[in-house]
Amino acid sequence: MKKIMTVDDEPDQIYTIKQALESFGDKYEVIGADSGMQCLELLENNQIPDLILLDIMMPEMSGWDVLAKLKEDPEWKKIPIFFLTAKTDDYSKEFGKISAQDYIEKPFKLTDLKKRIDKALKI
Repeated sequence: MKKIMTVDDEPDQIYTIKQALESFGDKYEVIGADSGMQCLELLENNQIPDLILLDIMMPEMSGWDVLAKLKEDPEWKKIPIFFLTAKTDDYSKEFGKISAQDYIEKPFKLTDLKKRIDKALKI
């Protein structure tokens, strides 16, 4: 079973992703974090996922800030990061594509997300 952490300040987004991915059988366990700080706290408490789905536009700590913190830790920087975001300006897209494993614009199809996760995790 692969552990996926989804980090988003919108509870509905976390719930939707969790329900969708876990409905595909026992391939995924989804952990939700409603902020960048909670994401880092979970990681510090050894809740290390196989992949992180990370929103960019969050209050207090943006997805960019979370990514910077992840890159500072030798273990965390190995985790594939997918940005899931409504941020669609050209700079964000280009920076997101070179700094993360994938950059997916909201809204997205859950079946497409699953395919991309499967490919990244070689499932």
